[in-house]
Amino acid sequence: QVQLVESGGDLVQPGGSLRLSCAASASIFSRSDMGWYRQAPGKQRELVAKISSDSTTNYADSAKGRFTISRDKAKNTVYLQMNSLKSEDTAVYYCKAECPFGRCGRERYTYWGQGTQVTVSS
Repeated sequence: QVQLVESGGDLVQPGGSLRLSCAASASIFSRSDMGWYRQAPGKQRELVAKISSDSTTNYADSAKGRFTISRDKAKNTVYLQMNSLKSEDTAVYYCKAECPFGRCGRERYTYWGQGTQVTVSS
């Protein structure tokens, strides 16, 4: 059974830092594009950052210069280092693992984690 387990969410003051972790099942990690998304109350889920299976990264404009996504193949884990946090970063953060049809064909998949709460407040 495939699992994505997020951790690291917390209450932090504005300007602070957090590191989120997403541990993925070994069976999928190496071939998965991994992403962090977030959903604030009353808003749609949005992309924060993603890292492809070959470690190419992309960031939402709101994350550029403040957040860094990385992956550790030995630990089957993807991280989101978040610095200079703002109140508008408050949301539930979700990890996604995906292998698109173009690479995985009929074995394509998309999996989501359960989410971890990040609250930025003084």
